[in-house]
Amino acid sequence: MLERVKIVLVNTSHTGNIGSAARAMKTMGLYDLALVQPVSEPDGKASALAAGAGDVLSKAEIFNSLDEAIADCGLVIGTSARSRTLSWPMLSSRECGEKIIAESTNHKVALVFGRENSGLTNEELQLCNYHVCIDANPEYSSLNLAAAVQTLCYEIRMAFLAQDKIKPSQSEYPLSEELEQFYVHLEKTLRHTNFIIPKHPGVVMTKLRRLFNRARPEAQELNILRGILSSITKLKRDE
Repeated sequence: MLERVKIVLVNTSHTGNIGSAARAMKTMGLYDLALVQPVSEPDGKASALAAGAGDVLSKAEIFNSLDEAIADCGLVIGTSARSRTLSWPMLSSRECGEKIIAESTNHKVALVFGRENSGLTNEELQLCNYHVCIDANPEYSSLNLAAAVQTLCYEIRMAFLAQDKIKPSQSEYPLSEELEQFYVHLEKTLRHTNFIIPKHPGVVMTKLRRLFNRARPEAQELNILRGILSSITKLKRDE
């Protein structure tokens, strides 16, 4: 199960944080590290702070975008502070670990961490099925990147060790890449029917993303939705 858990670091500024994150991962039995547009690729400082986790660091894949990094994942959880402006399905740290282990039997899962100073953008958070907020001291909730990685990797390991008490997911969910293809198809269809204004699709599509992420259609259900969109396009074309 742990082999199917991917830790994704987005646009990391300091190479030392990459090394420290690799060390945090290995102590909890996680080895799949993905880097999205790091400011600098891992260097000697990263290796020094990785300590005995040089193998995790050396095998880390580098991607040009978050979409590419999570394309093969059926569950994507993004780390985020609680936000009133972007309401999204939220998980606690404990629930995050349990959710990841429950679904890792069926597909790869990704846990995404943002930039040290600003976290993930709204657009990146919208690529996630769930958001997780670490339940830290509300009066001082500042965690550095490696500490956040360590905390959530610990929760994943605890859930893994208690997996006999966690009910595995029986549902087959679409991969992130397939879900993004659906959103592209949906927006194209809504433009075709003039439901959304081409110059201002953002608000509607954001709300629809939130709707479908909350509903989380299974793979077969997503195929039905794609079929419905195709039938609408065909009907409009025949008019």
